[in-house]
Amino acid sequence: MDIFDILNMAGGLALFLYGMNTMGGGLSKMAGGKLEGILERLTSKRIFAVLLGAAVTAIIQSSSATTVMVVGFVNSGIMQLKQVVGIIMGANVGTTITSWILSLSGIDGGSIFIKLLKPSSFSPVLAAIGIILVMSSREESKKKDAGEILLGFAVLMFGMETMSGSVSGLADNPSFTGLMTAFSNPILGMAAGALITAAIQSSSASVGILQALCISGLVPYSVAIPIIMGQNIGTCVTSLISSIGATKNARRAAMIHLYFNLIGTVIFMTVFYSINHFASFGFLGESASAAGIAVIHSLFNIGATILLFPFANWLVKLAEVTIPEREEPAPEKEAPVVSIDERFLERPAFAMEICRGKVREMAEITRDAILLSLELIDTYDPEKSKEVARLEKLVDEYEDALGTYLVKLSSKNLSRADSQTMSIVLHSISDLERISDHAHSVACSADEISSKGLSFSEDAKRELEVLSRAVRDICSMTTNIFCANDDENAVHVEPLEQVIDSLTKKIKERHIARLQEGKCTIEMGFILEDVLNSLERVSDHCSNIALEMLTIFEDEYNTHGYFRDLEGDDRRHFDEEYRALVKKYSL
Repeated sequence: MDIFDILNMAGGLALFLYGMNTMGGGLSKMAGGKLEGILERLTSKRIFAVLLGAAVTAIIQSSSATTVMVVGFVNSGIMQLKQVVGIIMGANVGTTITSWILSLSGIDGGSIFIKLLKPSSFSPVLAAIGIILVMSSREESKKKDAGEILLGFAVLMFGMETMSGSVSGLADNPSFTGLMTAFSNPILGMAAGALITAAIQSSSASVGILQALCISGLVPYSVAIPIIMGQNIGTCVTSLISSIGATKNARRAAMIHLYFNLIGTVIFMTVFYSINHFASFGFLGESASAAGIAVIHSLFNIGATILLFPFANWLVKLAEVTIPEREEPAPEKEAPVVSIDERFLERPAFAMEICRGKVREMAEITRDAILLSLELIDTYDPEKSKEVARLEKLVDEYEDALGTYLVKLSSKNLSRADSQTMSIVLHSISDLERISDHAHSVACSADEISSKGLSFSEDAKRELEVLSRAVRDICSMTTNIFCANDDENAVHVEPLEQVIDSLTKKIKERHIARLQEGKCTIEMGFILEDVLNSLERVSDHCSNIALEMLTIFEDEYNTHGYFRDLEGDDRRHFDEEYRALVKKYSL
């Protein structure tokens, strides 16, 4: 093996790792965070958790990513510790799919059908299709994601072939032969597998490297088996690193992953080599094949899952013993009410889903705040006023946490759909925060009226009741539309916003007339003006949220001119709805 073979080996490894990363990234973007999101909801039964963990890992092609997400779920309080055991077991099963895909490189035969199954035969076709899809897509789309998946797979397989070809001359190299002999020692083989996997932080990639070596016929099963066992231990490093600085339960989740693989490996190695001591397995001296590696990898992970599944609760207890509950000094400041785990940033599509869910919570809290403040105008209750102040503060915390997180997420590779969602979310959190501010302003006006023993005139009360009803409706409508991501019904917000503008204008005019007639005091006039301005601004912010949804999804960014430029049936429908609402909220 000369310097050129070494360069080819390094280049093949680089292409292999890049292809795996590209393919995994394309799969994740195409899934759009939905697969990971299901992990939160379908883990009530452990067997479902195992199946789900296997499915998600098989699709995103990374058990490390799955376990890191699980650590993030536990750290964020989304999952309980007992829920994650099944997902971790399933992740180990799902990662075996990659080794089966890579084993295609070892297919050999003269039949035309056999040749067609070889990656060297169909990878060029996939690469051609992939590059066409990528270059014909001007922006992020499912089409481009599919192209990236095909390109990633083709590059991965080309890297695999390059690695295999570059090591073909090692068979006659005494140094390499001696190294392989040393690795037949189970302890050294496991250590080598664990170190390599820990270094590249991907068991799938390290298994692929081993399969590339096996294709050249240089690695006997006596060497391959300990290395595979070590790879299963080395893959735990990623989740252990991810758990640093996390909560106790998050660190325990990482320990469960380590204990599962460690206990499974110890049992397998003990039983296997004990039997070998008496029965002497003859196949250990044979050269391992890529398919053989896939078989061993699958048998171990599936077998370990079946064996340890009944003892899942013991794994939890073992992790709790390792990281026990202890008296800790009280933190200097309270933990934030709203937080999103930064581990999710490595899965941008899922991180965007998490943010979307948090903004939905924020929207519902904001709606509750404005509805409570409107109740205070009619019937004052100091407890409700305090609750409005608490909700307003909570909304501020949501805005701070989401704004900071979204800035970090914006630097990631987002799909077109996620980029649209981010734009809506960024604009909406600002509008929602302002709505909560106006809710607090209305509550402060109610506080002032109560503390000074003032009251509105009967005419003003009737007018405010109509306006309050319209504001309640627009807030509820906007919240429902936003939470359901219902851009089709977003068109119904603006007509009501214009009606509210008209109502506030008329109420102000009537107030001036009452003031001139001596039916209202100047002091109450100032308070009424504050309330009217706050409610009008609430409707404006509701309109902003709806318009943002409409203009983003219709690729029209002129929000101010959107309804002004309506024509034809759209203009007729808008005018008809506006006239109907004027009658509904008549003073």
